[in-house]
Amino acid sequence: MLSEGGSFMKGMVMGGLFCLVLSLLGSFSPVTESRTDDNHHHHHHVKAASKDELQQLSDSRLQELNNQLQVYCVVMVQPKSLVYWATALDTWTKHCDKAEFYTSEASKALEAIDLNEKDDWARLRKALKHAYENAGDIRWFFVAQPNTFAIIENLKYLVLTKDPEQPFYLGKSVKSGELEYVELNSGIVLSYEALKRLVNVFQDEDKCPERGRQLWKLSDDKQLAVCLKFTGVFAENGEDVHGKGLFNSKTVDSLISESMKQNPSNVVEGCCSDLAVTFSGLSANQMQVMMFGVYRLRPYGHDFHDLLTFFPPKGSDND
Repeated sequence: MLSEGGSFMKGMVMGGLFCLVLSLLGSFSPVTESRTDDNHHHHHHVKAASKDELQQLSDSRLQELNNQLQVYCVVMVQPKSLVYWATALDTWTKHCDKAEFYTSEASKALEAIDLNEKDDWARLRKALKHAYENAGDIRWFFVAQPNTFAIIENLKYLVLTKDPEQPFYLGKSVKSGELEYVELNSGIVLSYEALKRLVNVFQDEDKCPERGRQLWKLSDDKQLAVCLKFTGVFAENGEDVHGKGLFNSKTVDSLISESMKQNPSNVVEGCCSDLAVTFSGLSANQMQVMMFGVYRLRPYGHDFHDLLTFFPPKGSDND
């Protein structure tokens, strides 16, 4: 019996050590290569330009920035999310300069690029590579899920004065262990330079494996951050001039309900930014309501005194 007890204790110790090793591996995130050049881009917070900053620009410069600024929307869909897919097609994606839907398998009901790939991370890689190769002159990329509602004009305002030849990777930045990443369900913004570096590192299986090599699989937004980190590109939080986050992982009504409890004397200010870019987790009906509220409802005779206007793509069927 004593021998059996000793064996049992040894087993307990070995099991404990094994769990410890698993925990350490699970919290491990690769360390990016040391970079000291000017391309080392590590802001953490990216703020939209203030009205005063824009007023310092000439009318011709503002118009030049406006004309150059185009956004390629990469929407990740699956046949099981057909209702959301159709709603996104009918609502906010009309305001993208180019919008492509990337699916795990073809659907007869809606047109999309069939990547013939079930794995989320492998499918996202293929979608981003396709967007990079087919972007033309477009220099900003927005990655979203079909149940996210995006206000593309506010996204354009956020990046208006930012240089897409610098590596921007922004949205709602969160931290998991030592890894800082941008949540996919709130939308991810990539500049041309960031996407170029990402596509290049896709070719390095040691730094950015297509199928992953961890004991348990990282989510695709975390895996994206790992790969970008190896290229010197880090997650950044998109904010307005007051420091409020522009990318939301919840619906408007959820954020208002939370603010009513936490900031009953100032619900609107406690809720969200006037220039919010995304809200997420919406039903198809909620997305249609958002479309009505953002693009169709108008106070007659009211002038917002905006310094410039982001017009929708020519020939597009949008609100």
